[in-house]
Amino acid sequence: KQVAEQDAERSRLLVLKAEQEMKASIIRAEGESDAARVVSSALEKSPALVELRRIEAAKDIADTLSRSRNVTYLPSGGQNLLLNVGQGS
Repeated sequence: KQVAEQDAERSRLLVLKAEQEMKASIIRAEGESDAARVVSSALEKSPALVELRRIEAAKDIADTLSRSRNVTYLPSGGQNLLLNVGQGS
């Protein structure tokens, strides 16, 4: 009898955990939906957010490239060149 009660309690706890995870997923999805709505609204009002994201992405790319030993930046008038100077086989 005690084993059956423990199994029933374990099953009840598993159901509660699954319900909590489901609620957390719903809350997370609603939050992501709200965030997307806010970003969409901001983009309609001003494209500055897109420009900011573009600048942030360019900064991240430049930072990554500057740490690479195999890439060299050569400014050339209106065109910029990136050369891969890694050792070839």
